[in-house]
Amino acid sequence: MIDAPMLKSAVELAKRNGVRFPNESDAYRRARDALLAEEIELRRHIERVAEQRRSLPPGGEVTKDYHLEGENGPTTFAGLFGDKQTLVTYSYMFGPQRERPCPMCTSLLSAWDGEAADVEQRVALAVIARSPIERLVAFKKERGWRGLKLYSDVSGDYTRDYVNADDADVPAFNVFTRRDGTIRHFWSGEMGFETADPGQDPRGAPDLMPLWTILDTTPEGRGTDWYPKLEYGNRA
Repeated sequence: MIDAPMLKSAVELAKRNGVRFPNESDAYRRARDALLAEEIELRRHIERVAEQRRSLPPGGEVTKDYHLEGENGPTTFAGLFGDKQTLVTYSYMFGPQRERPCPMCTSLLSAWDGEAADVEQRVALAVIARSPIERLVAFKKERGWRGLKLYSDVSGDYTRDYVNADDADVPAFNVFTRRDGTIRHFWSGEMGFETADPGQDPRGAPDLMPLWTILDTTPEGRGTDWYPKLEYGNRA
């Protein structure tokens, strides 16, 4: 077993930071370096959690070959893997009872659309919703998505097993593996209202939305008086 490298203290690393900005005060720099030490610790914690996640024992075997409708016709769940050994799925809040899809899900997927080709160098990526595939494709064209692959869970079997037993229109993020021909569930985002801290929304960790990562760096933060929109009018 290879011993983990001894890490220098985050405070010591922060002291090496030579960044200075015009007209900043000494008080600002002291506070910023203290924050930098916390950011270094946060990075280390993210790495520890990712390593713990990768070390999970084998998850439950997927014994059903769910049938889905894709943009190019019907496919099986196994077919979503393509030539990859890992499959990432996002369950999109766009059920048949909705006139329009969830704006928050749409915001997330719009960010992912630009990363889809990069993600798929490593793993397969599939977006699954309960609406008919025709509705999903029509909205994909409206939104200008090019990289995401959309699938319709027409029967709801996959959704009831891996999203919500009552077939509720809720989001879900799941990861599956295929090793030696056996498909298993690997990991799912399980942070929700039951695990939320007081005064915070039921965010996951790590947060999947670049939107929040950007806003968390600003003095205004995430805020509570707004919500993503499906349309913003002409933005020439």
